[in-house]
Amino acid sequence: MPALRFDENDIETARRVAETAPPAEFDPQVEALVTDLIGRVADKWTMLVLEVLEEHGEQRFTQIARRVPDISQKMLTQTLRQMERDGMVVRTVHAVVPPRVDYRLTELGMTLGAAFCGVWIWAEENLRKVEEARRRFDER
Repeated sequence: MPALRFDENDIETARRVAETAPPAEFDPQVEALVTDLIGRVADKWTMLVLEVLEEHGEQRFTQIARRVPDISQKMLTQTLRQMERDGMVVRTVHAVVPPRVDYRLTELGMTLGAAFCGVWIWAEENLRKVEEARRRFDER
């Protein structure tokens, strides 16, 4: 799958945030939300579903399943439900026979992709260092 596409504004924002020192104290509610969301949002399946919806727009369940390699129906259902609960995805049920259900990213979901721009920048800038560290580790 191709990488999420980031515009220059996303990249500039990610770099600015990365260079900003964190506050001395965190709001406990914000810290709890970050802790809660990081565990779910940064998981493999959420990121892949996010990427599919970002790249292809509104999709039916079966279309998402085809574009996310190796995901089970149960895991895709759980991932989409959690993304919907967190406000990242809108689920639209069409009253037709057979029933049709579409999923699309919300504005919040789109900004999540932009938030991970910093991770992509870091990976690009440090790819060779990580590969070298892994090579040295594996040689031991």
